[in-house]
Amino acid sequence: MARYIFITGGVVSSLGKGLASAALGALLQARGYSVRLRKLDPYLNVDPGTMSPFEHGEVFVTDDGAETDLDLGHYERFTGVPCRKTDSVSSGRIYTNVLDKERKGDYLGKTIQVIPHVTNEIKDWLAIDDEDVDFMLCEIGGTVGDIEGLPFFEAIRQFQAERPRGQCILMHLTLLPYLAASGELKTKPTQHSVKELRSIGLQPDVLVCRTEHEIPETERAKIGMFCNVRPESVIPAMDMKSIYKAPLAYHEVGLDQAVLDAFSISPAPKPDLTRWNAVAERVDNPDGEVRIAIVGKYVKLEDAYKSLAEALTHGGFHNRVKVRAEWLDAEIFEREDPAPHLEGFNAILVPGGFGERGTEGKIKAAQFARERKIPYLGICLGMQMAVVEAARNLAGVGRAGSQEFDHEDGSDRFEHVVYHMTEWTEGNQTVRRKADDAKGGTMRLGAYAATLADGSQVADIYGGVAIEERHRHRYEVDIKYRQRLEEKGLSFSGMSPDGELPEIVEIPDHPWYIGVQFHPELKSKPFDPHPLFADYIRAAVEQSRLV
Repeated sequence: MARYIFITGGVVSSLGKGLASAALGALLQARGYSVRLRKLDPYLNVDPGTMSPFEHGEVFVTDDGAETDLDLGHYERFTGVPCRKTDSVSSGRIYTNVLDKERKGDYLGKTIQVIPHVTNEIKDWLAIDDEDVDFMLCEIGGTVGDIEGLPFFEAIRQFQAERPRGQCILMHLTLLPYLAASGELKTKPTQHSVKELRSIGLQPDVLVCRTEHEIPETERAKIGMFCNVRPESVIPAMDMKSIYKAPLAYHEVGLDQAVLDAFSISPAPKPDLTRWNAVAERVDNPDGEVRIAIVGKYVKLEDAYKSLAEALTHGGFHNRVKVRAEWLDAEIFEREDPAPHLEGFNAILVPGGFGERGTEGKIKAAQFARERKIPYLGICLGMQMAVVEAARNLAGVGRAGSQEFDHEDGSDRFEHVVYHMTEWTEGNQTVRRKADDAKGGTMRLGAYAATLADGSQVADIYGGVAIEERHRHRYEVDIKYRQRLEEKGLSFSGMSPDGELPEIVEIPDHPWYIGVQFHPELKSKPFDPHPLFADYIRAAVEQSRLV
């Protein structure tokens, strides 16, 4: 049975609970333990799938097709453990499950209440698969004191009480603000946050204090005394050069030891930090720099492309270069010539997205990369726009476009080189969708296999012809245009196993021009960069030498 670590936050949001959880998971792995990380979010959306990227950042997709919080991306990148549908749950999902059971009569006519029915549902979720790992790390979204989070805090209070003594601990993240006028770190916000926790029956075992300054021993002792925590379990969390130094930084200040001490695990296995020392060495000692232009539509919030930004960094690690990603609004190219904006970059990337806004700018970016022989990576919509550009400017399909854009306004402006996918195979079943279906969870989601053409560039990059990648899309390139496009130099080098759905396109006589229907960034790790990103950055390095 797993030991549980509950991670909560106080004082303010955005303290880095997800990063701290992921780093702790990596450190426990380094000591030889198996881990799984889980996120519980208080918002009432069933999942983030229908939320705007400006509201919530990117939607991270798991192999089994869950649309989840972006923190699950941190979990996977730091531990390498693929997340599952059961590793992300919201209040919306919990209440939906409870109400579905009530409608079916599962509660035998009882009055349905937050306690015990909602809290029991949360506890049941927490316990899923807890026989499979040594440690289950469960991050509670939001901040202690938020009204919507109370059922989750009550559930973990009950969960701790029902489990054997010593099987659960609580790690609480708080803020230690520094007042420059007095030259002091102020501990009162942390004290009040812990007081709030204790008022609902929860006592932290480890405090992680976000701070811009070292915490003097006297202040650690003070925090420990007022918060009923051992001084050595008051852990400073300071800003760092790279998030990938977090495991080493947290180990140096004793986080993993404090957690193991809280579980009375002694003597603790010594950690093997070879993997993270190697990553840190590449962070500190790049041999050069490349500039990547990311032409997207959610560029005002970089969290909207979080996994993408990290995958580019991983590709930089592989090639020992620093990747300087610069975010360009695709709408600008609809009004202006893209050349002045894109000249000087070593590679261009057009990421995924939904809706028509900015798509003509993305098409121009793809055209610029193709004509100027600049490395280009198109992901999901970025691949579709590369195909539309080739159809218009190479294959003579002047009205080439996507059914997605006509669907928005009911018009018929485009010849649908990209169409709404209404049927596909998922395992042994056929999935059918209509354009007017509910939006949540109705896309082609999760891991699907693809077959690569022998001798293609992507087959060389992957080192084989059978791959499996994660998808999140409703629209698909129409295979009926394949012959016309291939005659003009755009090769369909990756297809679904049944040969019906295009997965990858490339231009063989271009230095590096690849579009993929899936999201390779979701499977990249700092210690195991995705092969497409590793080779894309290699091509960018080659391009930088030509400038």
